Amino acid sequence: MFKTSKPTQLREGQVDTMIGPQVVIHGDLHFSGGLYIEGRIVGKLVAQEGQPASLTLAENGSIEGEVRAPVVVLNGTLNGDVYSSERVELAAKARVQGNVHYRVVEMTAGSMLTGRLIHAEAAAALPAPEGAITALAAMD
Repeated sequence: MFKTSKPTQLREGQVDTMIGPQVVIHGDLHFSGGLYIEGRIVGKLVAQEGQPASLTLAENGSIEGEVRAPVVVLNGTLNGDVYSSERVELAAKARVQGNVHYRVVEMTAGSMLTGRLIHAEAAAALPAPEGAITALAAMD
């Protein structure tokens, strides 16, 4: 009788879950909706496939591990690779050590990236690494 529909988009800045500054999580975290991190995560952060999701890392927050989410906004410290299907934003206090795979990227003056920016469509067009070709040739 009553029909509930889930929104397909998140409102800008929507926060459904917050990890406070005193919280430390060891382990992988799977989420959907808006996730705001002020604490420390040691492990992977993975957005649920097919669900709207955004991750925001606050200035004093930190992540040690891979991040996979449609929208990623970083203003803290991240040691790991980022995979974003929509947009990555590196704010002024962002310190990223790892590769950033993106469709759209925004970098504010002051942000630091030690790694590579890899466009999603460009990555598919890249040739295989030399080591992979050598390994295949060695198998023959």
